[in-house]
Amino acid sequence: MKALIESIVTPLVDSPEDIVVTKTEEDSKIVYHLTVHKDDVGKVIGKNGRIAKAIRTVVYAAKTDGKKRIYLDIM
Repeated sequence: MKALIESIVTPLVDSPEDIVVTKTEEDSKIVYHLTVHKDDVGKVIGKNGRIAKAIRTVVYAAKTDGKKRIYLDIM
């Protein structure tokens, strides 16, 4: 999942070397924290959050474990 998130975000940003994806796992959920360069945050979120919503939709659809919910936090 980490590779999927990185592959989606890399073409959107000007500083792909600053992309960091970390994973936090709990009993009922998995949270992926996406951090990008401060100048690229707007590009990843998009106008009215449309790009962020599209990224989340793809990530949620690609989940492999049916028991845990997946969340994507963009910072």
